[in-house]
Amino acid sequence: EPWNVRNRVHEYGGTPWVGRMTGDGPLVVFSNFDDQRLYVFEPDSGREPRPITPEPRFPSGLRWCDMGFAPGRDEVWAVLEEFTGKRSTQLRRVLAAVPLDGSAAEDRAAVRELTDDAYRFTTGPRISPDGTAVAWIAWNHPDMPWDETELRVATVTSGGAFKDVRTVAGGGGESVPQAEWAPDGTLIAASDRTGWWNLYRIDPGSGETVELYPAEEEFAGALWTIGSRWFQVLDDGRIATVHGRGESVLGVLDPDLGAMSGVAGGPWTDWAPSLLAQGDTVFGLAAGPDRTYEIVACDTVTGEVRIVGEPHADPVDPAYYPEPEHRTFTGPGGREVHAHVYPPRNPDFAAPAGELPPYVVWVHGGPTSHVRAALDLELAYFTSRGIGVAEVNYGGSTGYGREYRERLREQWGVVDVEDCAAVARALAEEGTADGSRLAIRGGSAGGWTSAASLASAAAEGLYACATIKYPILDLSGWLGDATHDFESRYLHTLIGPVDEVPERYRERSPVNHAGRISAPFLLLQGLEDAICTPAQSERLLERVEGRGIPHAYLAYEGEQHGFRRASTIVSAVLAEHALYARVFGFEAPAGAALEWRA
Repeated sequence: EPWNVRNRVHEYGGTPWVGRMTGDGPLVVFSNFDDQRLYVFEPDSGREPRPITPEPRFPSGLRWCDMGFAPGRDEVWAVLEEFTGKRSTQLRRVLAAVPLDGSAAEDRAAVRELTDDAYRFTTGPRISPDGTAVAWIAWNHPDMPWDETELRVATVTSGGAFKDVRTVAGGGGESVPQAEWAPDGTLIAASDRTGWWNLYRIDPGSGETVELYPAEEEFAGALWTIGSRWFQVLDDGRIATVHGRGESVLGVLDPDLGAMSGVAGGPWTDWAPSLLAQGDTVFGLAAGPDRTYEIVACDTVTGEVRIVGEPHADPVDPAYYPEPEHRTFTGPGGREVHAHVYPPRNPDFAAPAGELPPYVVWVHGGPTSHVRAALDLELAYFTSRGIGVAEVNYGGSTGYGREYRERLREQWGVVDVEDCAAVARALAEEGTADGSRLAIRGGSAGGWTSAASLASAAAEGLYACATIKYPILDLSGWLGDATHDFESRYLHTLIGPVDEVPERYRERSPVNHAGRISAPFLLLQGLEDAICTPAQSERLLERVEGRGIPHAYLAYEGEQHGFRRASTIVSAVLAEHALYARVFGFEAPAGAALEWRA
């Protein structure tokens, strides 16, 4: 305290710091959450961090992420998100150079812009090994980065300017979410031009492209966070990469041989897109069904794997942790639906003879995302209390190729609802779950699917209740200035162009079908949420009031999109438990007091 290394670029944030060693020790440049300014910190100096970017014209209106040190210059190059007005879409994004001497702290003119704002979105610059070239990824509305991006390159002049700027890959419905320089001066990039995010070598001069390892696997993912790193190029040209189909493992690709080898043994079954390479060693965040994310180092030559930071410590006996079952269910039309099923698990209790457990379908956010089979103590809270959980990677989720991802194209509120319902019904029909005690819950886009499921004929009468967290409920309130800029045109692909299909926006919105809702629900909302604003939740409450549907609403001061405060998380979990206790017929947890409305 009082420092918080985090930024609000795209509201979801991007890589918030960069560091290097100097003759005087470490030097770190970081984004501070409270004011969104960049600061320089030299921990060995004993001095407090000092700002190097100016106060914004609008509160938090100058945001920075995905920084890199400029070769031969006392500058850091970064993504600049600059608000030009008070509305959420009044902004521009460019690559900019910030002097490390602090001269820009009082003078916006001292920030040197490296690109124009012809593209609405950009990642940070990746500088070539010899410092003479730079690459970055850019795209425009209405595309999201998993729809279409462009890989841009430029020559860096002796004065630190960009010239000969050009696109060498992407466009035309191709998504390139990451690119890095190889030691030989070529670019290694992930592209989904074949329908899967595979790795390619690209000549930055000619644009000639060679696929390195064709496979029906994903070697990258949805670029929600600027600076995500699914792969890193090692000093000898090999590529350490997170890859897989649904689940992800860490491997090393030898591009000369076209051979992939595994490097990480141990208990880790999921690797986050946060790899960093140093020599022959690759560092990453890894987790498994019985452990939270740890910082792991892998020697890609010897195969040695060791934990180097944030080692997992069991807060409770691991015997209470649920064990995932990776399942593939059949959805409408015979389509595959992937899910992780977690049966209840508690070594101290067993269900009464002949009694099937209640199950809750957990719906991930995004919706262009996926849920990983890593230890989640919130999930374990419920499974240890006799409630099963099914996490559904419905059509539209990442990890299974572009065709699976695009099932949701113009079908949001349909395919996601159907796939979740298919999993819930299958669990009941096979005798895994009590069909009279099924529920659904989710936050953000998962809150949308949960609410839509209560109002949809595709799930009519299926769920006994729902927990709806910081949801999207009214599509007319999730367009343009009604939400943040990054997702302000997301519905163009999820629902369709609003000027062409306005009736679809009305028909899909759960708030317009409050009369169809017959199951009790719990609504949880952060009052400072700029992505799914409180107005969305309040609109639903107005329309269900007086209809005789039991419901409860908890709104949390100081919370944004997703809950961070321990007190809020405890309150939300206890409230959800209290909902299930009321509906499924068991004792409510201590400390949970809900004010029910009808």
